[in-house]
Amino acid sequence: MTDESRPPRENLWLLTAAPFIWLAHLLLSYITGAVWCAKIAGRGGSLGAARAAIAVYTLLALAGLALVGWRAMRRRRPVEPGPAREYDAPGDRDRFLGRTTLLLTGLSALAVVYAALVALFIRSCR
Repeated sequence: MTDESRPPRENLWLLTAAPFIWLAHLLLSYITGAVWCAKIAGRGGSLGAARAAIAVYTLLALAGLALVGWRAMRRRRPVEPGPAREYDAPGDRDRFLGRTTLLLTGLSALAVVYAALVALFIRSCR
């Protein structure tokens, strides 16, 4: 399939990938910390292994977001110069979805980093 004939559903799934990766990272991080403190380390225990797991989750999430961002950049190709159009072309929609996906990916990467900072600063289950 050429870029112009690609079904729009594929673009919409890519648009939702970045927030889903952020959501998965956030849930895994907080569930890991909660289970670690409640069941394994106890109330005053150290978060050492849980922090390592959250670091792994963060690296995986950032790698996934980099892949989504790379695919979005490929879709956001530059506009060819020419006369202004007053209609909605498939290429215009594709560029818009690529730009939107790229912005959501950046926002999700920032959210992943902020969620990981909690594990960096908190050292115990207290």
